[in-house]
Amino acid sequence: MNDQHWGPSISADIVVIGGGTAGIGFVASLLKREPHLKITVIEPSAEHYYQPAWTLVGGGAYNVKDTVRPMGSVMPRQAKWLQASVTGIDPNQRLLTLDDQRSVSYQNLIVCPGLRLAWEKIEGLQESLGQHGVTSNYSFQHANYTWEQVQKLKSGKALFTQPAMPIKCAGAPQKALYLSCDHWRKRAVLNNIDVEFNLAGAALFGVATFVPPLMKYIEKYNARLAFNANLVKVDGPAQTAWFEVKDADGNVTRQAKTFDLLHVVPPQVSPDFIANSPLADAAGWCEVDPHSLQHPRYPDVFALGDICGTTNAKTAAAVRKQIVVVAENLLALRKQRPLPLKYDGYGSCPLTVEKGKVILAEFGYGGKLLPTFPLDPTVPRRSAWWLKATLLPWFYWNGMLKGREWLTRVSRVD
Repeated sequence: MNDQHWGPSISADIVVIGGGTAGIGFVASLLKREPHLKITVIEPSAEHYYQPAWTLVGGGAYNVKDTVRPMGSVMPRQAKWLQASVTGIDPNQRLLTLDDQRSVSYQNLIVCPGLRLAWEKIEGLQESLGQHGVTSNYSFQHANYTWEQVQKLKSGKALFTQPAMPIKCAGAPQKALYLSCDHWRKRAVLNNIDVEFNLAGAALFGVATFVPPLMKYIEKYNARLAFNANLVKVDGPAQTAWFEVKDADGNVTRQAKTFDLLHVVPPQVSPDFIANSPLADAAGWCEVDPHSLQHPRYPDVFALGDICGTTNAKTAAAVRKQIVVVAENLLALRKQRPLPLKYDGYGSCPLTVEKGKVILAEFGYGGKLLPTFPLDPTVPRRSAWWLKATLLPWFYWNGMLKGREWLTRVSRVD
């Protein structure tokens, strides 16, 4: 139900900021437990996206049209949808301000607006995207352009970039490289293409266990790794990218590199209304206890999804487990009982190392391996590709967004 006609002040019971994976999945799960709860969702977008498939779109393995649906079709019917943006949060007064000047008061606040892709932090990027070979699988509008450019390229230089952490799905920047290289290898043009992966950080992947199998693919595709190289400027017409490169002594120099294809992953930040609010931690993310996902200073507030100032991987798989923790803990709080569940930092990165094979990296806080299946997680598997490309998208629309909690076993507080 989309209501645009309320007065200047709205009083709500449970308010959820965000209608993405975390917001819709959480509301659906909460209503399965307590169908009579009064929940208000604040979400400006008219569309809902299944973002994990955009990597596959850029690799020619998925139709981009299948990654979007109208927001109204996924919004749980019992929830009230305010199609607006939050501009301010006053947790001391339990009050939100909206972009249309209305205010919303709440008893409990669930913060899950996701993060913001800061395209503007790379000079010249916004003017270049979608032309001159400049693309990004992080954009619904440009994932198809990635695939067009990959098919077109028969020789030349291909640059792939990864900004500083944290970002959504830390494996996605290199998935673009692997799927592109696999296509070029099968078309027998890979030897004519100079492939380089520029990472702002100093490691190929944050969990050491998965670095050796990934390095095998880097070597198989004859790709070069440029560590501590952060993209800062793009000139599309000149097909030139500039990187700030840090040496072993910490000295930074600016280097220009030409390209025929440039796959960019933008820097990612907390939305301003969170970063500038009392809910924020020092880095601007929503501060929460890493296990209960409750705010340490405002106990009536919980957060989940990409906005959390936690060290887990920012993935849809993380949200799947966080939903259960926040739903159960919120209901316990409302009944003045101890919070029963704790989140272990679980996240999953299905690394598409070639078309038809995936290394299923599942891990929690501290890089602890948390495999769902009793198989060696470092081995690329066809079954994991089927999971990534077929089963998970189906389950997302038909299960997760409808409150069905599949493979969500979480720990209870001792």
